[in-house]
Amino acid sequence: MQRKTSVLILALIVAIGISAMAHAGPQAGGWMVLGQSHVDGKSDHDKIKCGDTGTFRAIQLRVSGSAVQFDKVIVRYGNGQSEEIALRNQIPAGGKSRDIDLPGARRAIDRVEFWYQKASWGNNRPTVTLFGIR
Repeated sequence: MQRKTSVLILALIVAIGISAMAHAGPQAGGWMVLGQSHVDGKSDHDKIKCGDTGTFRAIQLRVSGSAVQFDKVIVRYGNGQSEEIALRNQIPAGGKSRDIDLPGARRAIDRVEFWYQKASWGNNRPTVTLFGIR
C-alpha cells in the first residue's frame, strides 16, 4: 500500500512538472515564434502580425524552403512607433538573420514588415518565421 502511494505521488509530481513546462510558453527563456509568412513571389512586401505576444529585446528572421534576398525590414511597435532595420542580405533556406537588438527597454511588437526581391520559386516557396527573445 505504501509503495502504491509513493508511486502515485511521484506520478503526480511528474505530471505537475510537465504541465508547468507546457504553460511556460514555447522555448521558455529562449527564442519564441511570433509568426510567419509564406513568400509568394508575386509581390515584394509581406508582413507578420504579432498581436499581443508580450515584450521583446531582440528579433530574428529564419527562412525555410528557398533563399530570400531582403531589401529592408520595418518593425512597428505597439505604441505606434516604427523603426527601419538595416538587413540587406540574402538568407539561405535553413538560415537565419543576425540577432536584431531592439532599442531601449523591451518593446511590444505589433508587426514586422519586410521587403524582398521578387523571384520564381515554383513549388519551393520560402517561409519567413519571426522569432523574439525577451
